[in-house]
Amino acid sequence: MNNIILLIGRVLLAHIFLLAGINKLNAYAGTQAYMESMGVSGMLLPAVIALEIGAALLIIIGWQTRWSAYALAVFTVIAAFLFHSNVAEQMQMILFMKNIAITGGLLLLSASGPGQFSLDAKRRA
Repeated sequence: MNNIILLIGRVLLAHIFLLAGINKLNAYAGTQAYMESMGVSGMLLPAVIALEIGAALLIIIGWQTRWSAYALAVFTVIAAFLFHSNVAEQMQMILFMKNIAITGGLLLLSASGPGQFSLDAKRRA
């Protein structure tokens, strides 16, 4: 049962990054402009998209899960502080705390591992 829960948890945790990366591709210019308005170089956008989509897919299939979860955890904390640090605004506070909660989930995943239903487990067997 725990392995099924780990699989479902991986998919639910990773889907937000997969969709975010795809949405950034579909709204590339707008995302780049937003990043630049927040003082972040728009030249980083391809790396952000690659990280979000790539690490999300790796987590979903359970390949290099721990490293992918670590990478997304670091990215998510950085994004929280860069884009949602104005906690005086209620919506920004909610988004900041969402990022921190997702980071917690990613750290739990990196500590627990992906479970039996993963390519990592098949590789170890």
